[in-house]
Order: sequence, then C-alpha cells, then structure tokens
Amino acid sequence: MSHSSHSSPLYAAIDLGSNSFHMLVVRHINGSIQTMAKIKRKVRLAAGLDSEMALSQEAMQRGWDCLSLFAERLQDIPQQNIRIVGTATLRTATNADVFLKHANEILGYPINVIVGEEEAATIYKGVAHTSGGSGRRLVVDIGGASTELIIGEGFEPKALTSLKMGCVTWLERHFSNRQLTGANFDNAIEGAKQILAPVIEQYQDIGWDVCVGASGTVQALQEIMLTQGMDEVITLAKLKRLQKQAMQADHLEELEIDGLTLERALVFPSGLSILIAIFEVFGIESMTLAGGALREGMVYDMVEELQHDDICARTIASVQSRYQLDVAYGEQVANTAQQLLEGCSEQQWLNEHNGALLLKTAAKLHEIGLTIDFKKAGEHSAYLLQNLDLPGYTRAQKQLLAEVLRRYKDHLTQLPAQHALSSTSASRMLRLLRLAVLITHRRQHELQPHVSVSCRNDALILDIDKTWLTTNPLSAAELEIESHRQSDIGWSLEINAI
Repeated sequence: MSHSSHSSPLYAAIDLGSNSFHMLVVRHINGSIQTMAKIKRKVRLAAGLDSEMALSQEAMQRGWDCLSLFAERLQDIPQQNIRIVGTATLRTATNADVFLKHANEILGYPINVIVGEEEAATIYKGVAHTSGGSGRRLVVDIGGASTELIIGEGFEPKALTSLKMGCVTWLERHFSNRQLTGANFDNAIEGAKQILAPVIEQYQDIGWDVCVGASGTVQALQEIMLTQGMDEVITLAKLKRLQKQAMQADHLEELEIDGLTLERALVFPSGLSILIAIFEVFGIESMTLAGGALREGMVYDMVEELQHDDICARTIASVQSRYQLDVAYGEQVANTAQQLLEGCSEQQWLNEHNGALLLKTAAKLHEIGLTIDFKKAGEHSAYLLQNLDLPGYTRAQKQLLAEVLRRYKDHLTQLPAQHALSSTSASRMLRLLRLAVLITHRRQHELQPHVSVSCRNDALILDIDKTWLTTNPLSAAELEIESHRQSDIGWSLEINAI
C-alpha cells in the first residue's frame, strides 16, 4: 500500500531523552491530533555518563536496543513526517558521535541533537498547543539531565532557558547512596537553587500569570495526588507533604508512595527536590499539568494546519466535526446561555476565571451523547467528555463538563464535588445551560421567545413573553416543570409570563 492512498497520514516524533526514549505516533484528522501509539523505554542514558562525560558501552547498547524497536514502527511513516531529536545527555556526552552513528544506521533517519534553547522552544510549543488559559505562562519541564524554564504568551516564548540539572543527574549527584535522608534532600534542593540563581531576576522582571508543568516528574506528581484523593493543583505544601512521605522510607529501593509507579520511583525524589527549589525561588503558588511538551511540540511543528489558533475553539470545532454535532444550534444555545448570564452580571454570577468558557463549551457540545443514543444521552455525553482528549482543558475541567452534561436535561441532581470551579459557580453554570436548552427548544433563533433574566443572590427570575407561552404550550409546560425541579433542590427559579 503506497503512502499516498492513506486517508490521513501518520506523523512520528522521537525524543532520545536522558532518562527515557519516547516515540509518539499520531494522525491529523478533523483539525485535531489523534494519538495512534506511544512507545516508551527507560534507557537511563544519563546514568551511563562517567566522570569524563563519556557514555558507557552498556548505556549505548540500551539505547540501540530501544531504537531497533522504534525502527519497526518508522518504516510505515512518510519520511517528511518524521522528527527525531536528542537532548541533554547527547549534547554533553564526549562520545555522542559513536552513539549517534550507529543510532542513525538503526533508524535509517537523521537524528537532530538540539541545543537547550531549541528544546525549550519546542516544549513551549507543545504546551501552548495543548493547554488553554490566557495571559503569560511560566512553563517548567524537568527532564533527565536538563530542566527547561520558559515564559511565553499565546504561541510566543518570551524567555527560554535550559539548565544543567535533571532527575537522573540529581539522583547520581545527591542521592548516590540511595538514602532518603533530610540531608540528601536539603543538598539536592540547595544545589538546584544555585543552578536557578542566574535566571531568577530576569524571570521575575518579565512575570507570569499561570504556571504549568510539563514532564514525567510533574505527571507522576499529579497521578500521586489524584490517587491520594487530592485535587490536581500542585502547591508547595503538597510537595513538602510528598517529601515527608518519601522520607518515611530509608532507601530509594523501599520507596512506596500511593500512586507512584515502580519505574518512576528511582528518579522521583530527585525530580521532587528540583521542583521544590523552583517553587521556593520563584514563589510559585500553584502549578497545573500541561497536556503536552517536547514530542507534541515536534508534531505540531510538522502539521501546518494547526499552527495559530485559539486552542479551546479548535478543540470544540474538532469534536463537533468528529461527532457531526449541529454547530448552528450549539451556537444558539451558547449565545442564549451567555445572554442569561449577562442578565445576572450585576451580581457577578459566574465571574470565576474560565466560568464563561466552560459554560460556552458545555452549550456547544451538550448534544454529543445523542450520537450514541437518545435514551441515555446525558450518560453518554458524560462518558465521552470524561474520556476524550480535549487540548486546552484540564482534567478537572473535563470532569466538571462531564457532570454538567450528564444533567443538561430531564434528570436534575446536585453536582458532585469537583475542582474546576467553586460549587456555587458550577451549579449556576448547570442551571443556565438547562434553561438555554429549554428556551431554544425549537432550534431556530427567530422562533425562540424574548426573555429577560434577573437574579437575587442564588434566586433566578425569568420573564418570558406571554404570547409565546400561549402558542408554545409544550415549552410552557417544560419551563413550569423546570422551575419545580430547580426549586426542589434549593435553586429558586421563578418564571413570569409578561
């Protein structure tokens, strides 16, 4: 089968990192990236560097063995759709050329060892394409032998730094006796602070609004926190708590933390130390996990069509086209929900950061469950939103969207605990969505009634055209039922015919 007959071509990004080698295979479809395969091997290349900075034969062999696995997947992918990069360890190893010569023969494609700045820029691109939010972001990526710090806005990086410390090199330097003592942690944190010192001032002068983590260390942290029932936001207090948990084990080999995988455990304390140092010197209050980093940045670089755009808008459009949703109607519901929200603007009804965005997203995607079946549409919507890859939205936001869409119609119950918005804002978002769906029931803008809304604290008052209620008796009955449903669970809703 020739490549030209593929309906949508495959792309591959390979990253020869200091701790792991990764291969990401994706296809570009309907304006989004669909992951087809992720292959990862812990090669621990950096651990094979001797005091002269030469790679040991064993470490090189581990790398070559891994690449022969990758080579099998590469043979079916068009050459122009392949990117292979080497990072920190291959930048510093004195005999890197020996490793690369044989690696190139195995893969059959050139390997590009990128400088720290370029690695940082590519990581930023991966984060920008997979994380929503506006304003300036500080991105932190702790790799095996280097740590990248980037400040950027939209798709444009404003400061790029790659520092010579990582979870493998810090493991060898500060936990070489494999003991999880206070002294080892202190030295590792202090050592990281010295490396960070030269860039602190520049970064604080530029400033940032949100902080995003990208990398194995931050991902491992989030998995631990979710397993232990905490929310997804990383704070210094939680990092300190995890350090205490880690110090309960004497030796690295005995480290057992709920939610920490065995293969990650070895480099976890060193990665944690670097992250604590970053939080302390930059005074970071909170950090969330990015959807993607280096490999995603490489992929988005290759796919021209996805270059500049509003990430959340692009995600919504992609889901709408994939599930053949009624785009015009989604827009109508979103506009109506927005209009209802504006009626309560004096009370600042949903003024939380991202509140309006999540309401708009829920409105545009609320019928997704119907693509499976009408009968349990809400359940199907919830399942899909919880499990779809939605670049631009965090895990907690997906969770909230799922719970709101589970209840967009008929059955109404209180929302469960979630971490995307305050519980007041989340329930208000659901109430407005339900009303917008009822008011737009006839699916054409010119057929919907004139309404105005006002609110007193949590009570909603909806004034609606009397003539319309008379000529649309089914909608009138539905609105009557809705007023009882909302009032029954403590959300006062009054409907007045005027």
